[in-house]
Amino acid sequence: MSETLQSTDVPASDADLLGQTVIAVRAAGSALRERFGEVVRYRTREELMRALAANDDTALDILRPHLTRIRPDAGWVEEELDGGALPPGEWWVVDPAEGNVNHLRALPEWAVTATLVRNNQPVLTAVHLPLTGETYTALTGAGAHLDGRPLHVSRTTDLGLSIVATSQARPDEDENVVRRVGSSITAMLFDALVVRTAVPATLHLLNVAAGRIEAFWQFAGARADLLPGALLVTEAGGQISDTEGRPWTPQSGSLLAAAPGVHAAAVATLSR
Repeated sequence: MSETLQSTDVPASDADLLGQTVIAVRAAGSALRERFGEVVRYRTREELMRALAANDDTALDILRPHLTRIRPDAGWVEEELDGGALPPGEWWVVDPAEGNVNHLRALPEWAVTATLVRNNQPVLTAVHLPLTGETYTALTGAGAHLDGRPLHVSRTTDLGLSIVATSQARPDEDENVVRRVGSSITAMLFDALVVRTAVPATLHLLNVAAGRIEAFWQFAGARADLLPGALLVTEAGGQISDTEGRPWTPQSGSLLAAAPGVHAAAVATLSR
């Protein structure tokens, strides 16, 4: 039986909304998977931007009508690279092709994400990985799941036994942020077992939520990069802060998501 969007006048619960959001991201992911396979060649930044936009448009043509139908009064974040606080009310924060450049290069690390934010708090998220068919979900107060199976962060308590990861927020980052990223990687190379560096951020955060790695950090970043994974990690029992251990918000200049047993040690490493 194929998945279809519900049509009803009865107000949907957040759990119902999450179920419908899953249908939307899976449908968009299927469309992007049909475009995946060969390396897309580009010779200029303009050609690259057109190729990225073509993928985004393919997914958005599916996501926007589906999500608007299930939550017609929610706002829509137009720019996926934007950060900071949103106006009051409900907003859809969507990344139609998270890891888009990987898709163009025929690399497998990409996804489709959709997060409903209510008064600047993420309340539900769905992240679909089309190449594996996996769908990660989280609902505030109801836990994080992979295809219905509960997720739990790592129980490791030793940063020296931990795999950690970081990501590049954007290609044209401020020089000070670039230098800060470099120094943080160096610090973690001394203190952690293994350091991974790659885009996109969301896939690292999925791995923290699933207990595969112990920590992820990033300087700067956009709402669409960080909100889905932040909710997944929190609901899987992890800790979210900035890299100095202060409470994280979308306005923060950094994010650290970690298993509770290594969070303090990761803060100490990243703060020095």
